[in-house]
Amino acid sequence: MGKNQGRIFIMKKVAVGLSGGVDSSVAAAMLVAQGYEVTGVYIEAYNEPGCRTNQDKKDALKVALQLGIAFVSLDLRKEYKEKVIEYFFAEYEAGRTPNPDMVCNREIKFGIFWEWGINNDFDLIATGHYARIIDGRLQRAVDLTKDQSYFLAQVSPEKLKHVLFPLGKFSKIEVRHKAKELELVTANKPDSMGICFVGEVDVAKMLVERLGEKKGEVLIDGVVVGAHKGIWTATVGQKVGQEILLYSRVLKMIGLDTTKMPALFVTAKDKERNQIMIGAREQCYRGKWEVTGLEWVVDGDRIDEWRGEGKLFVRIRNLGELSLVKNLKKTTDTTLEIEVGEAIFAPAGGQIAVFYARSNAIIGDEIVVGVGEIFT
Repeated sequence: MGKNQGRIFIMKKVAVGLSGGVDSSVAAAMLVAQGYEVTGVYIEAYNEPGCRTNQDKKDALKVALQLGIAFVSLDLRKEYKEKVIEYFFAEYEAGRTPNPDMVCNREIKFGIFWEWGINNDFDLIATGHYARIIDGRLQRAVDLTKDQSYFLAQVSPEKLKHVLFPLGKFSKIEVRHKAKELELVTANKPDSMGICFVGEVDVAKMLVERLGEKKGEVLIDGVVVGAHKGIWTATVGQKVGQEILLYSRVLKMIGLDTTKMPALFVTAKDKERNQIMIGAREQCYRGKWEVTGLEWVVDGDRIDEWRGEGKLFVRIRNLGELSLVKNLKKTTDTTLEIEVGEAIFAPAGGQIAVFYARSNAIIGDEIVVGVGEIFT
């Protein structure tokens, strides 16, 4: 607490998710410089052979010591397994395409961690995500090449009132420069890739180890041309690789030259028949699909207004293009059909559709206005 021209300021307490990476390190450093009372919190969610949890935890502690802030480690491995890992396997087993990063943000970082922070008298929760908050709404980051608003779309506006994203107004280059300027131990550490808290893993191998094999047919235009080891080993839009055995003889019979054949992609899956359909990349594009469980974070009339003005967009994967929404049509009590201006590559059941509105004329300042799950 300090005094300035007769006014009393109370230092706000902030719990920063300190992952051991450069982004969260700089986010914590920025908050310290801004006068917050900062505590670095390392979330241990996954610690299996091959992952870098132990090193990340050490790096997070080193950063906390450099910055002179308190450090806490939260063991959320049990909760992460129940809420993220089990969801991941269940979705693949059901023939859908999961989004574990989005579920991790909703259930772990801005679920359990957020609640822990508020319950322990922290005023705010902060992370190193690249996103902005404007008028209580989630907005795309200034650095559109690093924007993570898609992954954060299921965090409720009520929770966002107690959240800070210090990096939202900066580019990755600026963040790296800041880390080097401060001589943080994570300044030159490579960015984490792969699944949230897990990292880069062989997903197909991971799925077969857990779900086993269940051989089925692979078809092109209704003709069986190969076999697969499990419907969970491939997802819509995936380029056909070793997970699918193609019958060269059958391909030749239907007129496909196996020596000059273009790449093939998974175009659809049928869980009931345990079949995978494949074809040319062009067959993966869709101009219409259905979304279920759609939740708008603004008034429905405003959504209709934005759509009518050509200011409503949808994105179905992180860093994917924002596609203009031409039409929204209710198909059942729980689903809406989405029609876009230009067909999108490989919308698949289970993927998350995030809706954005361009509330001003500036491209890149779009705000998140709704989120739902692709149904078909």
